[in-house]
Amino acid sequence: MFTIGDFARHGRVSVRMLRHYDAIGLLHPARVDPFTGYRHYTADQLARLNRVIALKDLGFTLEQVGAILDEQVDAHELRGMLRLRQAELESAVTEARARLAQVGARLRAIESEGRMSTQDVVVKKIPAVRIAELSAVAASFGPQDITPVIGPLYDELCGRLAAAGVTGFGPGIAYYEDAGAGDGSVVVHAGTTVPEGTAVEGVEVLVLPGIEEAATIVHRGSMDAILPTAQTLAAWIDTNGYASAGYARELYLECPEDQARWVTELQEPVRRA
Repeated sequence: MFTIGDFARHGRVSVRMLRHYDAIGLLHPARVDPFTGYRHYTADQLARLNRVIALKDLGFTLEQVGAILDEQVDAHELRGMLRLRQAELESAVTEARARLAQVGARLRAIESEGRMSTQDVVVKKIPAVRIAELSAVAASFGPQDITPVIGPLYDELCGRLAAAGVTGFGPGIAYYEDAGAGDGSVVVHAGTTVPEGTAVEGVEVLVLPGIEEAATIVHRGSMDAILPTAQTLAAWIDTNGYASAGYARELYLECPEDQARWVTELQEPVRRA
């Protein structure tokens, strides 16, 4: 028989781990000296220990390992557990590859610019939100055409909400879609989050659907100077293996009177290229 130290050495595990396996009923020693409390194991038990290690390496919990070893899991259930584990590992590999691509892109940016960018892009899920909105058509998606349209829309929207006694609204959310005229014109939706139950004559209230995956970047300053930030976002999307899936939304986080101090988050829906 092996002492616990020798058994641990042969099994490539720690003594502390063997004691833990004993405590949870996963691998009891073959004999425990009634006087000294010393644990002893047989060579045959190495096979069970090896199975424990192998199943743990596959990512199973110790509780699952115990059920498998004690034949509480039939072949059908085991196949299902393995398929689930396979899917989890594939997902982890995909996420790791995405992070690797981001690291590579950041390195290339530093090498080309000689410094680290102060504009970070984060991919995240955007939840659905209830908004009140007014809309109009702009000649193009360019700031020179959007600004003259969206400003008056927000002035009118906020005025109507205030006149109706609606409180607790904001922040603003603007989103865009093709007007369908084939000339590059877009429908501008100027919205703001509102409480449930809001109803204002002449104002559309709706639940704006969430975005499953959005590449987001924070812009600081006037919206007339949004183009460099939007281009940084577009370059990041292309470099990191994504493709744009629509117009970027604008979430107005801070809108003081001085537009140079505005803080806006661009939220562009993306998909894997």
